[in-house]
Amino acid sequence: MSIPASKKILIVEDERDILQLVKLYLEKEGFRTLSASTGTEGLRQVKQEKPDLVILDLMLPEIDGLEVCKRLRSAPETAMLPIIMLTAKAEESDSIIGLELGADDYVTKPFSPKTLVARIKALFRRLERKPDESPSQYRYGNLVMDLARHEVTVKKVEVPLTAKEFGLLEHLLRNPGRVLTRDVLLNTVWGYDYYGTTRTVDVHIRRLKQKLPSLNEAIVSVKSLGYKLKEE
Repeated sequence: MSIPASKKILIVEDERDILQLVKLYLEKEGFRTLSASTGTEGLRQVKQEKPDLVILDLMLPEIDGLEVCKRLRSAPETAMLPIIMLTAKAEESDSIIGLELGADDYVTKPFSPKTLVARIKALFRRLERKPDESPSQYRYGNLVMDLARHEVTVKKVEVPLTAKEFGLLEHLLRNPGRVLTRDVLLNTVWGYDYYGTTRTVDVHIRRLKQKLPSLNEAIVSVKSLGYKLKEE
C-alpha cells in the first residue's frame, strides 16, 4: 500500500543536523514536514497544524519529550496520534518510559534515516488498512474492535489506543487460545526490520491491560514464550 504524499509529519528535534537530515529523507518520500526545536513549540504545532505523526526527541529544551508525549496522550484529540521517539543510547531506559506513556515506537541515535522512514510507513500502513482486507469487527465480551473505524469500544464507550496497542489487540483477537511469542508479536505489529527488544511487547501489553481492565485476566502471560488471549 502506498502512503499518500499529503501525510504531514512534525519533527520535534533541537539538534539542527538531525532535524535537517530527517526532513530531507521524509520529503524525498513525498511527506510534508513541519519542525519544532522545543517541547513548547512542538505542542503548539500539534494543536495548530494537526500533523498525522510526530517524531519526538527525548531531550528537548523547555519541556522534555516524555512530558510532551504524556500531554499528547492525555488530550482526547491527540490520544491516538502516532508518536515515534528519538533517544540517545544512554537514554534507552527512558525510551521504555516513553512507551509506557504511549509512544508507538522509538529509534535510538545514531540511526539510519531509511530505518526511520520504514518505521513511519509501517505505522501508516496499519492505520490505513482497507476494511475489506480483514473482518470488519472483532468482539470479546463487552469489547468491540471496529477495524473500518479503527476504534475499540467497551460497553459502547470508545477507548483510545495507540497504533501499536491497537495492532497488538487485533492480533490477539485474531488468534484466541493461541500462544503468540514475543518475537511473533514484534514481527507482526512492529515489522520484520524492527530492532527493539522483546521488552517492548511487555510494556505495550501492560498498557493495553491498564486501558482495558476487562482483559486483565483474559490476556495471559506464558512463561518464557509470550502471551495468549483466553478463548471465551
